[in-house]
Amino acid sequence: MGAEVLAQAGAQVDLYDAMPSIGRKFLLAGRGGLNLTHSEALEPFLDRYAERRADLEPLVRAFTPQDLRDWTEALGIGTFVGTSGRVFPTEMKAAPMLRVWLQRLRGLGVRFHMRHRWQGWTDDGSSLLFSSPAGDITAPADAVLLALGGASWARLGSDGAWVPWLQARGADVAPLQAANCGFDVAPTAAGRAGWSDHLSSRFAGQPIKPVALSFTAQPGGQPRRQQGEFVLTSTGVEGSLIYAFSAAIRDAIQTQGQATLHLDLLPAHTPEQVLAETRRPRGPRSLSTHLKSRLGIQGLKMALLHEVLSPEQLQDPRALAQALKALPITLIRPRPMDEAISTAGGVRFEGLTPGLMLKSAPGVFCAGEMLDWEAPTGGYLLTACFATGRQAAHGVLDWWAARGA
Repeated sequence: MGAEVLAQAGAQVDLYDAMPSIGRKFLLAGRGGLNLTHSEALEPFLDRYAERRADLEPLVRAFTPQDLRDWTEALGIGTFVGTSGRVFPTEMKAAPMLRVWLQRLRGLGVRFHMRHRWQGWTDDGSSLLFSSPAGDITAPADAVLLALGGASWARLGSDGAWVPWLQARGADVAPLQAANCGFDVAPTAAGRAGWSDHLSSRFAGQPIKPVALSFTAQPGGQPRRQQGEFVLTSTGVEGSLIYAFSAAIRDAIQTQGQATLHLDLLPAHTPEQVLAETRRPRGPRSLSTHLKSRLGIQGLKMALLHEVLSPEQLQDPRALAQALKALPITLIRPRPMDEAISTAGGVRFEGLTPGLMLKSAPGVFCAGEMLDWEAPTGGYLLTACFATGRQAAHGVLDWWAARGA
């Protein structure tokens, strides 16, 4: 995005990428349908950036979700709003969009250098240093725009290797950590280490839906509740509903050692309705048959009840009803950062100018996931990446203009 803005302004742009082809993580993001942005109103959209809203708001207002849709359609790629409010290209995939976009960039004169992995600066700091198929090369530049990603999916190029190089030039970098990630579950009440073999072998990979998740980030605080779905893994949980809470869960684990969320397995039923059904005489029917016929509880949801509750709790109508509306699941650690969809941490905005130039290194601009912000999945990640890329490019142009370049 930065290359496009700069090339349109007449700059000669050289784009270096460590991978054999452009946009590997962009293509991965679109593997199951490229979620470009979200159709919700701008105010709640901006709230998704939490404590970094103030930093990202002017950038996103300068390139709104609607602007992103207009830009995409100007490429000849139509967009549509899905049932969840998420915005996708008509063909769903990222490859057609990337192909047309690269044609536009080449038409603007952008030069691409593949298999060039950035290694920092030369000893005198005058040029960039790259390893390439032809060996180490140097490249001088009038300005440098870094879009190096965080540290998730290192095999696609984002490995966080840049952190010490920028810190050596005075950049203020918050530690990178997993965001939009899965979590490992604590040993159950029966003392088993994580999920039982029965649960993980039979149900890992299956979605839990419909379900509502409640989580209280701080002791004594107000619980936050959201309905959706997530996936059971062999070691814990992951998926869109978990990602919506992942920052709060991660931070709670860091400060408290663990985090307990509560699952409402029957979000369409009131507690009174559930209690009435668990108290209803079931005669010779088994508990599983009774819950399936009266409340639709079966499969994974039934297995979760057996996993978490003791036999005594399962036979106690009040305890069972409470669990059906608020089943406690305790999480003890996030999955490794390289498995995460995105990362938190990175170059802090406090060390950047409004144009996203490092205050400690004039002429060096940063954009994308390498900046210190995070957001849930749903189009918010890509939107901010597009917006920061444009902002950094305009920062380059403004910096040149101020210097009379």
